[in-house]
Amino acid sequence: MKILYAIQGTGNGHLARAEDVVPALRKHGQVDLFVSGVQADIALPFPVKYRSKGLSFYFGKKGGVDIMKTFMQNSSKDVLREIRNFPVEAYDLVINDFEPISAWAARKKKIPCISLSHQAALLSKKVPKPKHYDPVGEWILHHYAPGDDAVGFHFARFDKNIFTPVIRKRIREALVKPADHYTVYLPAYDDRKLVLLLLKIPLIKWHVFSKHARKPYHIGRVSVYPVNNEEFVASMVSAKGILCGAGFETPAEALYLGKKLMVVPMKSQYEQHYNAEALRTLGVPVLKNIKKKRLPAIQEWVESNEVHEFRFDNITDEAVEQAVRKGEKAF
Repeated sequence: MKILYAIQGTGNGHLARAEDVVPALRKHGQVDLFVSGVQADIALPFPVKYRSKGLSFYFGKKGGVDIMKTFMQNSSKDVLREIRNFPVEAYDLVINDFEPISAWAARKKKIPCISLSHQAALLSKKVPKPKHYDPVGEWILHHYAPGDDAVGFHFARFDKNIFTPVIRKRIREALVKPADHYTVYLPAYDDRKLVLLLLKIPLIKWHVFSKHARKPYHIGRVSVYPVNNEEFVASMVSAKGILCGAGFETPAEALYLGKKLMVVPMKSQYEQHYNAEALRTLGVPVLKNIKKKRLPAIQEWVESNEVHEFRFDNITDEAVEQAVRKGEKAF
């Protein structure tokens, strides 16, 4: 069987998960990779046959998506041409991690397409939902990358087609030795403003990983680094705690490692508000944003000894097998 594994390249989580999904998929056939999006910082250890700018979201510096840059950098004409020309008919099955070009090409050319993603889990009525309703966000979750069926990942098995997170091998095998710092990954915030804020919390060392920093720099107890996968993993596994966005992979890995965790959902990212609500039900503190008035909450979190540890089982093979079986039924 010829399988196309299509991966969303906006952000790092999808590519991080692919490190373990690709070997599992190869047990079921020949696998080619397609990555679309331009905001990832992770290089896959596998050859990528197809790449595209795709439909990319661009991070801003004030806690959310840069709407203007996102609009200006995306061309609907180019996307429609890519959908029309993408050679999806060369494959028996598309396994899709929230990637729109291949999903719509498969629908147009009637090739089976199975969603295997965190976003697929959010389509279930049984998952915790944000307190506010965002019709545009809901539309994106349902129509951005449509599939014939779905297998999802979430922080808990809220429904029958939902698995717990894929924890990549390098995290499962990491030697956890707590050091004296906290790791920060808030890609939608200006690192300079983060530094000024974090310096107000006494005695704490911070490792800030920023999409906006071009080279490392250090101010007092705060060290800022460009996003680098190896350095980020090393910082995370040795951290006292992790302050990050309410994405999926990084919080999941933090929970698996038994780290203190605090999350800040991005503005205009409805998926992250879903995640924040699910994490809140698990006892993880959630901040609305990063501002001076949030310092007491961060200080309280730093001083707390409460951690949340979830020894997620290794479910990658099981989830991939279920997705492939669904695809075979759609042939």
